[in-house]
Amino acid sequence: MSAPGGGTRGAQRGEPPVELREAELAWRFTRSGGPGGQHANTADTRVTVSLDVAATESLTDVQRERVMSRLSAQLNGTVLTVTVEDHRSQLRNRERARERLAARLAAAAAPGPRSRRPTRPTRGSTERRLAAKKRRSQVKRMRGRGGED
Repeated sequence: MSAPGGGTRGAQRGEPPVELREAELAWRFTRSGGPGGQHANTADTRVTVSLDVAATESLTDVQRERVMSRLSAQLNGTVLTVTVEDHRSQLRNRERARERLAARLAAAAAPGPRSRRPTRPTRGSTERRLAAKKRRSQVKRMRGRGGED
């Protein structure tokens, strides 16, 4: 989730972007299902990457709280896991898994939308609204009488 400025959305409002550290990631490789012939039967191309959200140093305390609450249904304890088996290559699946994990963390760690600042309607908009109501009222009044007044 990149913002126009080049960083992640959380970085726009004074927070550091989410950068995953390789030492904090736990990788697991298994055989991928589906078609693929001999290659699929011998190569461990499915990639599962896990990150302990509570223990990671990649997130600030505020970001960690947001991630824990927003992704609570997807966490196994405090561990976030992503599995990828899109490609025949383990390397490409590793890259994709890392991207998905980083994107999911960045989206969950980003601050929510700013609260709306209440404003009063302008005089012009109020007058236009009332004029439209009067016109509509006049149209309906003319219908019932069947002619002009």
